[in-house]
Amino acid sequence: MAQALDLKAFIVRARVLKLYRHALRIARRAPPHSRDDLRLTMRLEMEKNRYCDDRQKIRFLISEGLQRLKVLDEMLDMQGHG
Repeated sequence: MAQALDLKAFIVRARVLKLYRHALRIARRAPPHSRDDLRLTMRLEMEKNRYCDDRQKIRFLISEGLQRLKVLDEMLDMQGHG
């Protein structure tokens, strides 16, 4: 049975899931030939840190992920994949 989350863990989990959903939405805008590779890379990044329980590291990873998504989003905009 799943372990009950305290409020802070619940909020962090929600932020991580929001980041992942946002990443998948941005990946839909990528060119068709690179979409699957991009989704796979995103999934592997999430899986690599799935069992991390250091809240400071998780906050860092979330902010790094948001920054990387911002760069990807801007790059897709510049290439006309909006």
